[in-house]
Amino acid sequence: MAEMGKGVTAGKLASNVQKRLTRAQEKVLQKLGKADETRDAAFEEMVANFNKQMTEGTKLQKDMKAYLVAVKTMHDASRRLQDCLAEMYEPDWFGKEEMDTLIEDTDTLWLDYHQNIMDKSMTTLDSYLTQFPDIKARIAKRDRKMVDFDSARHHFSSLQKGKKKDEAKIAKAEEELGRAQKIFEELNVELQDELPALFDNRVGIYVNSFQSLAGHQEKFHGEMSKVIASLHILPNTVTIMSLIIHLDLFCLFMVQSAVTNGSDDKLPPGFLYKVKAIHEYAATDADELELKIGDVVLVLAFDNPDEQDDGWLLGVQESHWLQNKDISVKGVFPENFTQKV
Repeated sequence: MAEMGKGVTAGKLASNVQKRLTRAQEKVLQKLGKADETRDAAFEEMVANFNKQMTEGTKLQKDMKAYLVAVKTMHDASRRLQDCLAEMYEPDWFGKEEMDTLIEDTDTLWLDYHQNIMDKSMTTLDSYLTQFPDIKARIAKRDRKMVDFDSARHHFSSLQKGKKKDEAKIAKAEEELGRAQKIFEELNVELQDELPALFDNRVGIYVNSFQSLAGHQEKFHGEMSKVIASLHILPNTVTIMSLIIHLDLFCLFMVQSAVTNGSDDKLPPGFLYKVKAIHEYAATDADELELKIGDVVLVLAFDNPDEQDDGWLLGVQESHWLQNKDISVKGVFPENFTQKV
């Protein structure tokens, strides 16, 4: 048998193509109302919760990373200010050694603050999010196997109702139906157990993440206050050093506010990334997005990943979002008509 690639034979490739064709035909029949579809409202709600949970967790991770970048930037700026002050503070002035020690202590506080958030808050959140891709893939697989089950069920039923019954074909179809049902139900039961547990677990993750961050913030501000209180030993620099440290804390507060509130002001829920149209696209359906060259589109996550067709994205025009702050005019568009920005 001819080899088509690493571990893929011509027979396996043909089988996969046939499966995709059969599934596509089954979906068309279901959409046209010519074939009934297995539906599970409770499971669909679980998937909706999963998608919401994944979107929220991804956004939290993105904002936490932005916060860490902001802390690092503030640390670098603080260090440059302190180095400048140390250079200006002449060696024969009273308290030169104590001055150098305070600068090093301040630098250490910034380092510890950044590292603690990275190790205890960011790592936990990263670990939490690593499980989503696998579960998302299994949901998609479960949906495919459900279509296979429906297709096998309809095929078996049609053979049974046929005028000329071929018992051998009927027996084979019944065997294929049993196999398809078994595969589908195993995946279905596993996910029905896992999805609610995962959804409930989000509360503990969010609480731990925010409590951990708040604890690190409290410790950092408390230690910085102690540094300020110790500056009475340096009368020549108490004013300027206190100003620098207070400026550090004020700027950090402003950064925290910007990270916390800026994403909600500028980006829609479910935002993934931006693309720019490199070709014009005329919408041919009500759910499609019209594109002109140069248009910037905010790409959004699908509520149901199974609804996403290969090569298509969901989004809203950035200009519309900035002006109206709603995604009521979101639509799908071909990915290859755009490029990431």
